[in-house]
Order: sequence, then structure tokens, then C-alpha cells
Amino acid sequence: MRNNAKSVTAVCLTIVLIIAAATGYVVLSKCNTRTAKTALTENWEKDSAVAKELRDYVSKVTNPKDKKNFIPKNDRIAVFDMDGTLTCETYYTYYDTMMFIDYCLNDHPERVSYELKQVAASIKPGYKADENLARNFAKAYAGMTVEEFRDYAVEFGRKKTASFNNMRYIDGFYLPMVELVKFLYENGFTIYVISGTERTTTRAIIANSPIRDYVTPNHVIGTDFEVKVRGSEDVSSNMDFKYNDGDELVLTGGFIQKNLNANKSIYIEREIGRRPVLAFGNSGSDTSMMNYCIDHGNPYPAKAFMIVADDDEREWGTANWEEKSAQYYAQGYTPVSMKRDFATIYQNDVSKASEQYKPVEVKEAA
Repeated sequence: MRNNAKSVTAVCLTIVLIIAAATGYVVLSKCNTRTAKTALTENWEKDSAVAKELRDYVSKVTNPKDKKNFIPKNDRIAVFDMDGTLTCETYYTYYDTMMFIDYCLNDHPERVSYELKQVAASIKPGYKADENLARNFAKAYAGMTVEEFRDYAVEFGRKKTASFNNMRYIDGFYLPMVELVKFLYENGFTIYVISGTERTTTRAIIANSPIRDYVTPNHVIGTDFEVKVRGSEDVSSNMDFKYNDGDELVLTGGFIQKNLNANKSIYIEREIGRRPVLAFGNSGSDTSMMNYCIDHGNPYPAKAFMIVADDDEREWGTANWEEKSAQYYAQGYTPVSMKRDFATIYQNDVSKASEQYKPVEVKEAA
């Protein structure tokens, strides 16, 4: 019986070794080990100092033995701007702006005024994305239900941009940043997207993106357009009417607030109620969010990172790295070079088009 038992054991051990070899496991001293892939190396340059800084930071703040740096899971909050930080903003401008242009001039010109068409046609590279323009965005979509508006944002996203070859608007996520979001999520961070783009549009983009499994709709904070119950659009206060079964929530054309500059930090306080410990942006309108994160009042070690669009080969980047990086270092942020830190930016079949921008015209009103 003992010989038979030994034979069975030997056979089982052989099978285990065969399976281990086939699956990539190595059995050493009764311990199974697997070669771990270094985080942030798939789409980040292998020697990226920024990627290393992020890996080191996450290692420290998730280690309960590191009493000085450990951050409890509930307080591991990371906030990301969207346009230019997570996604492309150079086709030839922001997603929501391109959507407004297409809505007014191509998809539904019959629904908007001649004045709004003129506004859409006037948007050229270098324009000012201010609150006044956002108010025109809100006017264009008046009368749409929230569901119709969300569906249109996705429908628009399926169109191909003329500024890149083989890219739909919805597919413009930076692969290194997608990898980073996943890395943070897997290490217990809660991810919020804090965008200057309208909230429903941002939710639609995120829900159809590679980071959809890591950012839930209630973790999206954006610019707000006014929404009311259909039939009560002209009633001044929402306290003066009620929602009933079958009612529809519609965009009134009214505008509430643009989520840029100080509003980003204010919205974070109002809707999250805790300071983030990581913040990622790409422009001056994100600095309030950055500063709120790394403020001396934060009880935890915090870091802020700024994406610098300095790649003019794979992207339409025009930023001067030396100038921008020096500026961001002086402000306490870590600059991230798209040219030097990103091994890839988009899918392999995506490339810059021959030209970024083509003028549009508006026909005279009939």
C-alpha cells in the first residue's frame, strides 16, 4: 500500500509540475511564484521617472506598515480632469465643442437658431472656451430629455474625427492614462473625473470608454446645464412643482455653472466631501483642483501631476517642455511629457491627419 501511495504521489507531483510549466508558474520550496509585470510599463516608457514616482507613491500609501505615509482605502481618492488629461482635446478641439459644432451645422441645424449656427461656425483654433460659450451649448440642446442628450453624445462619439486617421471621437483616450486609472483602481483608489465638460456628456463619454469599469456615473462631476420636468420649464423654482410617474426630465436651455478654476475645488468639496490625495490635469483651469489636493491642510501625503502636450509627431502637441515643466515644478506639480513619458498614446493604427482644422461656413438664413 505504501509503494502504491508513493507512486500516486509521484504521478500527482509530475502532473502539478507539467501544469505549472504550461501555465507559467514555477514551484520552488513548496511556494508558487509568478513573474510579476512592472506596473505602468505597457504604455509608459520603461525609464519614465513619472511612472516610477507613481509606483513608489502607491507602494508607500498602500503599505499599512508605513505609518508615516499609509492612507486608508476610503481616503484614497484620485481626481482626473478629462479633456487633455484622459482624452484627446486636439480634434481639433474639445469633444463637447466638436459635438456642439456638429449638432448645429450638420446633424440638427433645423433645431437651432441662425445665431447659434454662427457661433458654431466661428469656433476656430485658439478660441476662448469660456462660460459664455458654454451658455450657448446649453441653449442648443433645449427641449431634449436627459436620455436623448446622453444618447446624442454617444452617437456623436461614433463619428470619425478629421484631425486623426482611424479615430472616432469616443476612442480618443490616452492609453497610458487608461493604464494608470486601472493601476490606481486595483490598488484601492476611488477614481473621480472632474471635467469642464457638461456632466451628462462626460458620463456618456466615460461610460463608453476603456475606464468605464473604474469610474461610476456618480463619480463624474462636470459643468451643469439646467434640467426641469417637462411642462415646468418656465417655473422659477423646482420647489413649485413635483415629479410624477411618466414625467420627463428635459434640458431647459438654461445654464448653471462651468466646472473650471475654483469651481473644481468647490465641486469636489460639495460632492465628495474629502480632499483627493492624487490629482491629474493639463491646464491652468485645473490648478485650483491641483492646489486643493496638495494644500498643507491635506492630512495625507498628496501629489499633483500635469500632462504636457509636447508631442507633435503622434499628437498635435505644441507645448514647450522646458517652459511648461519649469512652470509646473515651481507650482509643486510633477509634469508629464507626452513625448518622453508615453510609450504609446493611441491605438497603433491611429495617426495625425494631413491637417488638423478645416474651416466651416454657415449659409444665410432662409
